[in-house]
This record gives sequence, C-alpha cells and structure tokens, in this order.
Amino acid sequence: MTPAPPSDTPVLVAAGGAGWETAALEQLSRRGTGAALHKRCVDLSDLLASAATGLARAALVSSRLPGLDADTVATLARAGVGTVVVLDGDTGPEARARLHRLGVAQVLPADLGGLDDALRGAATPAGRPEPATGPVAGPGEEPPASAGADGRTVVVWGPAGAPGRTTVATGLAAEAAHRGRDTVLVDADPYGGAVAQHLGILDGASGLLAAARAANAGELDAVRLAGLARTVGGRLRVLTGLPRPDRWPEVRPATFDDLLAAAADLAGLLVVDVGFSLEGDTADPFATGPQRNHMTLAALSHADEVVVVGAADPVGLSRLARGLVDLHDLVPDASVTVVVNRTRSTLGWSEHEIHAMVEGFVRARGVHFVPDDRVGADRALMAGRSLVETGDSALRRGLSAVADGLLGDPAAPTPGRFRRARTR
Repeated sequence: MTPAPPSDTPVLVAAGGAGWETAALEQLSRRGTGAALHKRCVDLSDLLASAATGLARAALVSSRLPGLDADTVATLARAGVGTVVVLDGDTGPEARARLHRLGVAQVLPADLGGLDDALRGAATPAGRPEPATGPVAGPGEEPPASAGADGRTVVVWGPAGAPGRTTVATGLAAEAAHRGRDTVLVDADPYGGAVAQHLGILDGASGLLAAARAANAGELDAVRLAGLARTVGGRLRVLTGLPRPDRWPEVRPATFDDLLAAAADLAGLLVVDVGFSLEGDTADPFATGPQRNHMTLAALSHADEVVVVGAADPVGLSRLARGLVDLHDLVPDASVTVVVNRTRSTLGWSEHEIHAMVEGFVRARGVHFVPDDRVGADRALMAGRSLVETGDSALRRGLSAVADGLLGDPAAPTPGRFRRARTR
C-alpha cells in the first residue's frame, strides 16, 4: 500500500488482471498527477473492504470485474468512493449505457485516456461522488440518448391495520387505464403485497424480484421492464410483489431507485402500493445493508402525489391522524390526497366532522370518502378482477371520484380496454 500525498486523490485499483493494469499502476505511482495509488485490490471483496476504511476517494475498476453491479457501486458511494470503470472488450454505446444504469461516475477506454481527470472528477471535495445525471460517455463522444423519467408517480400509503391500501391502489390504476392512460402498477409492500391476488395473477414469479435482479446487473430499462410486467387489459401493466415477505432483502436500495425510474419511463402514470411502516430499521450510522422499509421510503420520496388511506372507524382514524403527522415529518412537501375508506352511517359522525379532523393534521389536496361496500369488494376479489371489470358498484364509484381528483378528468366509458386474459 502506497500512501498518497495529501493533495492527491487516493485511488483503489481492481483490474482483475486486465491488460491495462500495469499502465494504470505506473501512472498512479507518479507524483503531481492529482491521483495516487492507495491500494491494488485482488478482487471485489478486497475492494469493498478497502473502501470501507474511508481512506480512498476513487476506485478504478475493470468492466469485467466479477461481481460488479449496481449494489457494488452504491456500496462504494456510501463509503465516499466514486467509481471509474475501464472498458474491457465491448466498448459500444450499450455497454456504456449499462454502466450508467449501474450508477458509474466515469467510463474510460482501455488506453486510459483522461485517467487523472476522471479519477479527480469521480471524487468530490468532501470525498463523496456526485450521482450521475445522464448517460456516461467516453472522451470526445456524445452521450447516448435517454428518454428521461417524465411519468407521474402516485404512491398509495396508509398506516397499519389493513385500511384498504391495495384495494385503493388497484382500483385507481385500473380506473386510469380504463380512461385511456398507460399505467404501471408496482406492488412494493415488503410485508405482504397482495396486488397479484386482487387482480387474479396466478403466476408465482415475482415481477419485482426479476426487475430488481435486472437493475442490479445494469440491464433494466423501460423495454425490459415491460417484458417483466404482466399485462392486465390494454393499458395496465402490473409488476407483482414479493412471493414471501422474508425476501425483501433481495430488492436493494439502488436497484429499486432504478426500477422506479424505468417504470416512470414506461408509462404516463406509475402507481406504487407500499407498506405501512415509515420507520428506519436501524439507528446505526455505519450500517450498509438494506432496510426493510426502504422501498416504502424511496417511493414516497419520488412521489408526485401521495394517496393516504385510512379506515373510518375510531381506531382507523386515530392511526390516520398519527400517520399524517409521521408522513409530514418524512416528506413535508408532499402533495397529499386523503381517502377515508369504509365509511358508513352507523359510525355516528358526518363527513364534515371527519374532514375537519383531517384538515387539522394536513393541508390535503383533497379528502375523499369511499363507502363500506363489502359486496362490491368481495365480488371483485373472489373473481380476481379489477373493480372496473366487475361492473358498477358503490366502491367503484367512490374510487372513480378519487381518480377524478388525481387525474383531472371525469370517468368516460372506454369499451374494450380490459380483457380477461392476463398476459406477459
């Protein structure tokens, strides 16, 4: 290990025996270049362990290093190490686009042109790499085109107690598709997502896990995501959730961010059904592993609109009030629509009284009341169909009014939008 002068960027090298390694080590051993060799790492594990010491600020890595993926790049970033990848083999635009999807800061050709500038650019003065804001390109090259994530994201959240989050999420997504909007519905509940059961999707393969694996390999884009989602009718695609709650660690934070971006690229409206908990799983500032609630927290941070679902009974309203306070603390600038679910006259208070209670905790964009229509809900759930497909009901009319407020357009019949077949 060679200590770097204070003015030089300390660099870790993990070349995996690539042909450019010798030239890189010689260049980094020279004084006055602005970047200096800190350690030559033998493999990925050695690289991550060395980065965890906090003494390096950049990593020079082969594109063929075994195990290099989005989680690796994210782990290096959390350690304050920016990643510079040297292309070995394929140098085309698709290879560069894949590395961009991994979150790589800089990409170099095998001749190491612009090495010192790339290493200095990968590390900010504070030692933390700036996130990539567009596709990476080599020296003198134009970056490949990117569609950009310009879709609208609606996250359906609610406190504990099964207030009907999934019923609302599936109902809103189906209603939007019925009105002619290309829509993607993502089941991101880490505690027991049920979107597949609600819509009668019986395939045991999890679209969420498949998309997470593709994102971790840098292979996820809107086209790949479309192939992993299930098609429910002409305009609704569904990314099914975890097959078992204990598999949540397989969806890493960096990959879930990429998944949300790809889903927003795929359709004009993205609806995300998330879990109830807003808590972080650990107070340890040195923890590097995923947290169970990271999908919920990440989705809320990306949301253009948060639909908060609460039950109309005394326990449900108490949880809703506390949940609105917690949500405001987490995302204070969020645009919030409140859905009070399962309302009924036997509870003894008026919609005006409940509305006033909600307004005491949050300045909502809208407050909607959905009736307790057990017959309509049971008919749709037992048939494995959306509320749109099962015909008119008080529940569908209530959620249609919520969709009016969110989408800005009243419901209109769109014949032929939905078919019974569930296809890839």
